Amino acid sequence: MEQNYKNHARLVFGFHGVLSILLVAGLIGSVMNFYTSLPSSSNLYSASLIMLLFICGIIMFAFTRLFPLKAQDRAIRAEENFRYYLLTGKPFPPALRTGQIVALRFASDEEFPALVARALDENLKSKEIKQSIQKWKADHYRV
Repeated sequence: MEQNYKNHARLVFGFHGVLSILLVAGLIGSVMNFYTSLPSSSNLYSASLIMLLFICGIIMFAFTRLFPLKAQDRAIRAEENFRYYLLTGKPFPPALRTGQIVALRFASDEEFPALVARALDENLKSKEIKQSIQKWKADHYRV
């Protein structure tokens, strides 16, 4: 399947769908269990531990997604810096934000230097950069 602006985002059903719903449902259930155990104090300790576990699970869920993305952002920055140097013979403009650089990776070599200049001049957001790309260069490795 050819990648383009409309289909470039990927969601993993098991992670983004099932796991996120299970964590939210578990957190809601554990908060309700904790709340109902407050008056009697009979299982307050176990209810608080279960709630704490679901809070930790949600935090881990978020960081499991964020840490690899940060590493990929660094790799993309290096790759696009090198590509810009190969195409123009000049160093990559340091004023570009990470989000802009990540969006620029989809631009073909023909439009990449001009789109970099336009992103700087017009302070384009990543969505605007992606929508401006005429010849999409697929990235099938982004997690």
